[in-house]
Amino acid sequence: MQSSNRGKLFIIGIGPGNTDFMIKRASDAIRESDIIIGNDFYLNLIKPLVEDKEVIYSSMGKEVERARRCIELAEKKKVAMISGGDPGIYGMAGIVIEIIKKDSSGVDYEVIPGVTAATAAASRTGSPLSGDYTTISLSDLLTPLEVIEKRLDLAFQMGVPVVLYNPKSNGRPHNLAMALGTALKYKSGDTPVAVVKNSHREGEEIRYYTLAELFEDDGFVDMRSVVTIGGEESEFIGEGEDISGIITPRGYDRKYVY
Repeated sequence: MQSSNRGKLFIIGIGPGNTDFMIKRASDAIRESDIIIGNDFYLNLIKPLVEDKEVIYSSMGKEVERARRCIELAEKKKVAMISGGDPGIYGMAGIVIEIIKKDSSGVDYEVIPGVTAATAAASRTGSPLSGDYTTISLSDLLTPLEVIEKRLDLAFQMGVPVVLYNPKSNGRPHNLAMALGTALKYKSGDTPVAVVKNSHREGEEIRYYTLAELFEDDGFVDMRSVVTIGGEESEFIGEGEDISGIITPRGYDRKYVY
């Protein structure tokens, strides 16, 4: 969107949090900006890029306040709104653009994509998302739990891999068990599952389970985890302690000999 103001708002996805996985446009926009604003967790992940900038730290639960502040500042200055992953996938782009639209603001903005958690985790676990897949957040802070339950029920009937964002927190420890129980209504207990914690960041851990195993014990999973539940054609790569990933065939075997 264009305006006559000299300010501009960059809504930037930083990917999984390792600056090696940010696109060049994201780092260029940060350098171009006068002010950087974002959740303190994500700002700390890119600290070397913002050391010489005016930085406004915010926290979880203050997304609306943060969005309004960056829009206000962008009327006259270049502002970078930092979002984890991709800003348009469970990120900050939605609320920022909602407010711009609601207020009929003329602020000039640009959304800069980032690697989202689903694909970041997938890159560490073989190729579990080779074809169609769906993502569902288990956070009920903004979406009613009954809506999440309905979406899970429909998703697990499709036979495609399902990636669970925000799977478990101290405030909602039982949502993951609910989701896995729903999956078991439609999927085999042997369905392959990958859990990636802190993908591409310090402290990264990867574990593999069958669906039944994770349902029995989901203690490893937390808010920094992404849970990928395989589809009807997904298979483990390797067996037992030698499992190294999950593959979901794209379907080439139905057309080609290889």
